[in-house]
Amino acid sequence: MNWDIVEGDWKQFKGKVKTQWGKLTDDKLDEIAGKRIELSGKLQEAYGISRDEAETQIKRFEKNHKDSSKDCCS
Repeated sequence: MNWDIVEGDWKQFKGKVKTQWGKLTDDKLDEIAGKRIELSGKLQEAYGISRDEAETQIKRFEKNHKDSSKDCCS
């Protein structure tokens, strides 16, 4: 998953993130703005998980949506 593309077209992509992590509010999604490191931090805050667990979840999300950045952002 190319996070540069995700960041550039965040408004179209954030629905997939919201579906995966429903505890992330619209305000938090706006703060994340497609930045992977911000997503990791917000997941840690919202779910009370470690950095390693957040990274594991993001990697799983990337694997499940590896072609999504092409679909939503081309």
